[in-house]
Amino acid sequence: MNKAALVTGGARRIGREIALSLAEGGWDVVLHYNSSRDDAEGTAEEVRGRGVSCQLVGCDLADSRRMLELLPAAVGLAPALELLVNNASVFERSPIAETEVGLFDSHMAVNLSAPFFLLRDFARLCGRGQVLNLLDTRIVRDESAYAAYTLTRKALAGLTRMAAREFAPGIRVNAVAPGLILPPEGGNREQFERMAARIPLERHGHPRQVAQAAMYLVNSDFVTGQVIHVDGGEHLL
Repeated sequence: MNKAALVTGGARRIGREIALSLAEGGWDVVLHYNSSRDDAEGTAEEVRGRGVSCQLVGCDLADSRRMLELLPAAVGLAPALELLVNNASVFERSPIAETEVGLFDSHMAVNLSAPFFLLRDFARLCGRGQVLNLLDTRIVRDESAYAAYTLTRKALAGLTRMAAREFAPGIRVNAVAPGLILPPEGGNREQFERMAARIPLERHGHPRQVAQAAMYLVNSDFVTGQVIHVDGGEHLL
C-alpha cells in the first residue's frame, strides 16, 4: 500500500504542482477542493496518470463543522495517510484601515483555523507522519497591504515551530514560504514582472520550484520546524 497525502486546495496553482510531485514520488493523494470541482477532476486524472490513486473531497474550510469532518474523511479514503499539506488559502488585498470583519474572519478561518485543527486531527488520528504548511515570504516583513492575509501567514509560521516541538518525534512539521511565483487571480501580469525584476534573482519563480522544496522537506527525515523561502531572495530585502 502506498503512503498517502491530503493536499488542501490541491486543484490548481501551487497545490496542483505539489499533488503531481507527490504522485511522481509514489504517494497516493486525497485532493481537497472547495469550488474548483472541474479543476480538481482534471488534476486527479493527471495524478492517476502517474500510477497512483487520487480521491477527491470537497469542503468549504470556512465552515468549521465541515472543516472538522475533512481529516476523518481523508483517513477513511486513505487509511495509510502519512502527510498533511496545508495549502488552501484566502488572499485578498486590504490594508488595516479598509479591512472589514467579514474579510478578516474569512482569512482567519481558512488560513489559520483550518490548518490548526487539521494538524491537530492529523496528530490524533494518524499519530505519525508529517505536516507541510504553505506560508508566504511576507512573513519576514510588516507591510500592511494584505494585512489579514499576512497576519495569518505569520501565525502559521509560529504554529509550524510550536507543532514541530509538541508532536516530535512521531510527526515532523515544516513549511515552504513562496514569493513571486504566480500573479494573484486576476492580477496585472506586467506589474508582476516589474516586481520580479526588483528582487535579488531578478525573475519570478514557478510552482514546480515550490513543489521541489516541498518534496525536499517530505523526503528529509531529520528536518523539522523549518521554513524554506522559495522567493528568489525576496526575504533578504
